[in-house]
Amino acid sequence: MNNRRKLLVALGAGAFATPLAVKRRRKLLIAIGGALAAPLATFGQKQPRVWRIGFLAADSSSTGIYEGFRQGMRELGYVEGKNFIIQWRFADGKYERLPGLAAELVRLNADVIVAGTTLSVQAAHQATTTIPIVMVAVPDPVGEGFVARLSRPGGNITGLSNIVTEVSAKHLELLRAAVRKLSRVAVLINPLNPSDSLILEQIHGAAYSAGVKILPVEASTASQIEAGFGAMTRARTEALIVAADSHFDVQRDQIARLAVKNRLPAISSNREMTEAGGLLSYGQDLAEHYRRAATYVDKILKGAKPGDLPVEQPTKLELVINRKTAKVLGLTISNEILLRADKVIE
Repeated sequence: MNNRRKLLVALGAGAFATPLAVKRRRKLLIAIGGALAAPLATFGQKQPRVWRIGFLAADSSSTGIYEGFRQGMRELGYVEGKNFIIQWRFADGKYERLPGLAAELVRLNADVIVAGTTLSVQAAHQATTTIPIVMVAVPDPVGEGFVARLSRPGGNITGLSNIVTEVSAKHLELLRAAVRKLSRVAVLINPLNPSDSLILEQIHGAAYSAGVKILPVEASTASQIEAGFGAMTRARTEALIVAADSHFDVQRDQIARLAVKNRLPAISSNREMTEAGGLLSYGQDLAEHYRRAATYVDKILKGAKPGDLPVEQPTKLELVINRKTAKVLGLTISNEILLRADKVIE
């Protein structure tokens, strides 16, 4: 007797089965067949891949701009924890940690590495020439040797550049509009950051034609920043430009506090420093840049080669004014500048 016949007999499939018994038997057979088939169907389904995205940053997790990347991934249909995870690595302004953190991401077999700022990209590039790297906020990717050309990078790096060196001259112009008869300006730079020397060059060029004296102040630690403000006071500087730097981003509260304490109108390229108490910021919306970085990650995960994806250059700059700080410093911001502002903090 075959298996089907045995099953029918066991279920009472005799010649004298009642219509009700036949109906019940039919439902039971359907249920048994579905139960037997379910494990086979489940076994044959392909589990969705969970992409591993390494994220290397020179500053700290307290920097709010990185939420822009998460937002960009969500807008593209990704669900964190379901089809992608982010392996975060922050150097907290300690640049010597970057090579080790980059090596960790390589050992974790990241599918793509997102790296913000020149030193982070440099560390990632030294750690791997095969894993795709999406850079963000790099002033001179060609000069740094990260890409061959902006239009066709050619290697394993692509992403977004920035123009912090170019806008530095504008920082001086905005300070001169906010502070009357400005003649001495301090520039806070980090000697460990190669981009800051380029920024200082731009400011020197603009200051020379405007008849403004520039005082470079180097600092790479919190204590050096504190000492630097002492030097600014002794030199009787009248305003401060904070060069773009991840360590300064980490110390933004300290810098903003000391600037107000020493009655120095301060401008930077980072709006978060202005929100912390600086007077002005003028530069790119970095949260938006990190949101845009998600589009590069998406294309790479779908099979695009980073060397074929052109580097994106910024097209929009924002001016943020802290009017509350202006009042504390006894400054009146002209209507002309206020009307140009993208955001005014009251």
